[in-house]
Amino acid sequence: MITVSDGALLNASDQDHTDDVVTPALWKVPIMLKDNIETRDMPTTAGSLALAGNAPGRDAPIVARLREAGAVILGKTNLSEWANIRSSESISAWSAAGGQTRNPYDLERTPCGSSSGSAVAVAIGLAPAAIGTETDGSITCPASVNGIVGFKPTVGLVSRTHIVPISHSQDTAGPMTTTVEDAAIVLTAIAGSDPLDPATAEADARKVDYRAALDAGSLDGARIGVMRFLLPTYSEETRAVFEQNLEALRRAGAEIVEITEAPAEMRQIGGWEIVVLLTELKHDLNAYLASTDPAQVRTRTLADVIAFNAAEPRETVLFGQDLFERAEATGGLTDPAYVEARARSLRAAGPEGIDKMMRDNRVVALIAPTTSRAWTNDPNDNDDMQGSSSRLAAVAGYPHLTVPMGFDQGMPVGLSFIGGKWDDARILSLGHAYERATQARRPPVMQPR
Repeated sequence: MITVSDGALLNASDQDHTDDVVTPALWKVPIMLKDNIETRDMPTTAGSLALAGNAPGRDAPIVARLREAGAVILGKTNLSEWANIRSSESISAWSAAGGQTRNPYDLERTPCGSSSGSAVAVAIGLAPAAIGTETDGSITCPASVNGIVGFKPTVGLVSRTHIVPISHSQDTAGPMTTTVEDAAIVLTAIAGSDPLDPATAEADARKVDYRAALDAGSLDGARIGVMRFLLPTYSEETRAVFEQNLEALRRAGAEIVEITEAPAEMRQIGGWEIVVLLTELKHDLNAYLASTDPAQVRTRTLADVIAFNAAEPRETVLFGQDLFERAEATGGLTDPAYVEARARSLRAAGPEGIDKMMRDNRVVALIAPTTSRAWTNDPNDNDDMQGSSSRLAAVAGYPHLTVPMGFDQGMPVGLSFIGGKWDDARILSLGHAYERATQARRPPVMQPR
């Protein structure tokens, strides 16, 4: 494994020993954090001017775990403001606090979001690892279009305490790195139960040493399911790259199984998901804001944030806040519409979605392109996002890994590996074997502006 100076983490198996004391796995490794994750020594803004003074002096539990593992928290990264939940017209990677983050492979194209800055920081070698957060695609999309590895763990493996929330059903933090091995090292450091986050009750029992569980031969004999029903939504170039990579998987010993039928209620999941996200946003954000210092954060509720944005021209110069307004109008966690939407979306994406596809086709993982090439930053052209594999894993709360697989018109694209709940170690191992077989990542050549 290569060293920090080469753009990756230290080899955890080659730790220094002094008087029988083992050097922590991330000793002196610089790590960037998405600016919705609290640290005791920096403000946490979620990209919003409403949180510009939010510095309550506490570490999120995952930050405490990183520090315990020896990491150096290098700084915060820009994100799509409020993790892309403020407006249906929002621009990925833009925030009022941080401005526009750009894709280092083409500065006129998006780095996707919402973990935009985390992906770019790793892609350009500013840090060998960063932490992003995902509700639906916010780690995997920016990782894919910036040519790096991104891993969204099983929801409940990693604490969400002191992270600015969207949805307790779908939110999770996860590693963004240049290799799957590095992602496994970081995940091992941050995974674990947190008494303040009930979703993590099983985490200590479920977590393993994810790096030790990697097997470069894990594809040999593995049945891998291709979610063929997703393919028509991707660009022609990305589909071609994907087909080439299916051959690479076969050469590595995988048995490719074609899955042509989408889950029965696939088309309905998006509608249910937005009901869940907006309802939980109001509840969870109000709880988070109430936990901050009122002398630092005067917006104490979502309603206050909406009023702040309406009075602050810098917030609405590019787009509005219709999703915030819809969230404010929701009826709470006991609303029958929410209860039904959560139950139906979870069942459709999990037991009747990913689980059923894996069981019926006797496969150990599902694959598809993560998304197509990055689209432009210009909201007025017709170069839009094409294809996404994130929704099923996001709604079900299941693990989703993206690994670089090649290029679409010179822009990076990733291959997604998706598994069942708590399948994190196996998904990382399969992705590691694929990465070792293909070595598709190429770093960006920075362009003058």
